[in-house]
Formats: sequence, C-alpha cells, structure tokens
Amino acid sequence: MYQFSYAEIMEEGSVVSRDRERQVLERSIALLKVAAETSDGRLGKDAIEAIYFTRRVWIRFIEDLGSSENQLDEELRANLISIAIWILKEIEKIRRRESDNFQGIIDITTIIKDGIK
Repeated sequence: MYQFSYAEIMEEGSVVSRDRERQVLERSIALLKVAAETSDGRLGKDAIEAIYFTRRVWIRFIEDLGSSENQLDEELRANLISIAIWILKEIEKIRRRESDNFQGIIDITTIIKDGIK
C-alpha cells in the first residue's frame, strides 16, 4: 500500500490545476484564432463561441484570484485581475462590434498561458 505525504498530494493537486489552467487558455486561444480568421465584420458562430468561452474563463480567473485561498502573491494577483478586466473589456467591444482586436487578446492570453508553471 502506498502512503503519500500531505505535501506530495497538495503539490500534485497544484500541478494538475496549473495544467488545467493552461489547457483552458489554449482552448480560448484556439477559439479566438478561428474567430479572427473567419471574422468579416460580423459576429459569426465562431466569434460568438470564442467570445463567450473566453469571457467565462476570465470571469472564473477573477473569482479565483480574488479568493482569500489563492496562494499567489498579492501584487501578482492584482496584476492578473487587471489583465483579466482588460480582456473582458476587449471581448465586450468585440461583442458590440466596436473592435476586432482578437489578436491583442490572443497575444496577452498566450503570455499568461506560457507563464503558468
């Protein structure tokens, strides 16, 4: 029978969580890329899917970052929340057809995804 320390279990849990975060961000990036390629000034199915998926992801990240249980440094959490708010504002502009800045959101999301360790 195997016995694991609490620290080993917690470390494994955080590794799995970070992997899930990367996967979710990769999915958002993939959807945004398709939306950017197929966008012709109107919101097609691809753009709508990308907008709502990305919106849900970043809202959830804000909720997690704002939690007292989040173990990230307070300044890093605040910076990530600011980035998330910017992304949400850009997504809303795209939804209202005031912008088509898919690439800006893709770039920032890629940087965040690559920074998850």
